[in-house]
Amino acid sequence: MNSIDIKYNTYDAIVIGSGISGGWAAKELCERGLKTLLLERGRDVKHVTDYPTANLKTWDFKYRLNNTQKEINSAPIQARNSDAGDRLFFLNDNEQPYIEEKPFRWVRGYQVGGKSLIWGRQCYRLSDLDFEANLKDGHGMDWPIRYQDLSPWYDYVERYIGVSGQCENLDHLPDGDFLPPMELNCIEKHLAESIRKNDEHRLLTIARVANLTRGWKGRGACQYRNLCSRGCPFGGYFSSNSSTIPAAAATGNLTLRPFSIVKELIYDDSTERVSGVRIVDLNTLEEMEFYAKIVFVNASTIGSTSILLNSISDRFPNGLGNDSGQLGHNLMDHHSSSGASGVHEGYSDRYYKGRRPAGFLIPRYRNLKDNESTDFLRGYNIQGYGERESWRDKSVSLEGFGSNFKDKLTTPGLWGVWMAGWGECLPNYNNQVSLDKTEKDPYGLPLIKINFSFGENEALMKRDISSTSAEMLTQAGFKNVNTFSYDNPGGSTVHEMGTARMGRDPATSVLNSHNQIHAVKNVFVTDGSAMASSGCQNPSLTYMALTARACAFAVDEMKSGRL
Repeated sequence: MNSIDIKYNTYDAIVIGSGISGGWAAKELCERGLKTLLLERGRDVKHVTDYPTANLKTWDFKYRLNNTQKEINSAPIQARNSDAGDRLFFLNDNEQPYIEEKPFRWVRGYQVGGKSLIWGRQCYRLSDLDFEANLKDGHGMDWPIRYQDLSPWYDYVERYIGVSGQCENLDHLPDGDFLPPMELNCIEKHLAESIRKNDEHRLLTIARVANLTRGWKGRGACQYRNLCSRGCPFGGYFSSNSSTIPAAAATGNLTLRPFSIVKELIYDDSTERVSGVRIVDLNTLEEMEFYAKIVFVNASTIGSTSILLNSISDRFPNGLGNDSGQLGHNLMDHHSSSGASGVHEGYSDRYYKGRRPAGFLIPRYRNLKDNESTDFLRGYNIQGYGERESWRDKSVSLEGFGSNFKDKLTTPGLWGVWMAGWGECLPNYNNQVSLDKTEKDPYGLPLIKINFSFGENEALMKRDISSTSAEMLTQAGFKNVNTFSYDNPGGSTVHEMGTARMGRDPATSVLNSHNQIHAVKNVFVTDGSAMASSGCQNPSLTYMALTARACAFAVDEMKSGRL
């Protein structure tokens, strides 16, 4: 490249990935005055105008939102997680293959906004119970931060994205800066009262979600349509597309480049810094280079790690910043496939209005004290919902015809509750993301290999989840209580994290307390790959808080001349 090319391809900062954490990085860096290039490997998606299915009804779709057998067979991961209404935001399995050394469902959204368009929106803080867990029980490496380091950044993020929720004054699940909570329905309130009566250490509360219960920051309130994964034209939930990317663009400092697959980061031996990134243009397959003083890697856990592993040089033959040998290891995902369900014969005169886009939460109640005795480490929370049996449920088994049949079909059935545990996954060096040495993807990059399995601790936790869920339903007077425990593989909860973990010691971790690569100070990684442990809480709020904190630090370091 000649000097003119370099000049016009140079920025103050480059952000790789436009999802939840990448959108936040772009916003923070642009608002702090940095000319920022935001690279996204997928297509552009503009808020409102690029949500073509947002207002369609079930009968507007050819197969009424049912996936065909052909779709299930050809792209099982996409089909399992989407339907015709939101399929456009989930990557087709066949478009970007990967190698499963053990079964792993890698759910991806390759577009501007990434998975922020399709996430579950649950927002929970980690506490010192989580930040200190590795140190106390010896699994994984100690976090280099504690709750007090991240608390003001949780505040900062919540005040911007808008999180509805109920304060509960729990040390292990810190309260946030909430919008008014959504309302539990009558059967959920009944279960909550029973739980409170039978165990003072457990409670049921409404989920804390980034769905707005009133207009917020220029966005409209949630309409209770529960069609969030199609894209919300009202801006009723937080996404990069509705919030952070428009905020970044409003500064005049943002350059957004979709269709840009990052191949590697370019390391400069003379400065011991990364000078820029090398991309493959998705449309032309041309390689291009862009340069910046700092780089934020936010391509999601597996994507970010694969970029770092592919960024090799004489200094880093095993991947950028991989002096510790930990890059790619310690992959984690929550398990969420065990629980119970039941029906209740009461409240037949009660119903509900709208489709609330959130369920309830029973915060963690196991292993909260050092002297508690269970046969597993760490803990889980319970998530679930209550509803009345609908015509769709009854139509399978109900017999008859004529007006009597229609009356039976349209009369709501019994109230029921479904609940399952979201459980912590212990860090495990053998759970790994790596690159294949011979097989390439359609763009000439090494195929990603994933080797992951849940361990004995997770299996023991799943048993406890099923039994205690059934216990709570039975105590509340539910009938036909059934437990379940599915053998779903990793990736099924879509909370992958941990492959470039933070730590105090460069010999045992990839990132420091500010999410910098230990040996390459101008590269920051603030998505799920930075996590040193998983907790049992949905993790996206923590990614956003880590990102905002790291951006403030990076800009201060630049202004001071240390970067």
